[in-house]
Amino acid sequence: MKTSFLLSVVASLLVAGCGEKSNPPAQTTNAATGGSPLTAPVDYLAAVAKGRQSAIKTVDEVSLNQAIQVFNVDKGRFPKDLNELVAEKYIPVLPTPPYGMKLDYDANTGKAKVVKQ
Repeated sequence: MKTSFLLSVVASLLVAGCGEKSNPPAQTTNAATGGSPLTAPVDYLAAVAKGRQSAIKTVDEVSLNQAIQVFNVDKGRFPKDLNELVAEKYIPVLPTPPYGMKLDYDANTGKAKVVKQ
């Protein structure tokens, strides 16, 4: 009985060991992604600047679209242009878009976007 139990355990280990082996994923290095230790500070600062610009763009779009929706609920229409939001005191000033970007407003749909110039 012990022998048959040991044989079944050994057989199951052999079957499990013969399966397809998976290799761990290769680690990426700076060389694999195109960077090098010499350009790491520049790459880091560029990534921070790009992230900051993306965050400002998102905040500007969200705040403008919320003000447009509140205007629409109060007045029953979308504003003719974004300056009407300031004139009617829905926002204190128009947000300044990041460098190289501009505010784009579609009065028909009531959507404001920050787009490249």
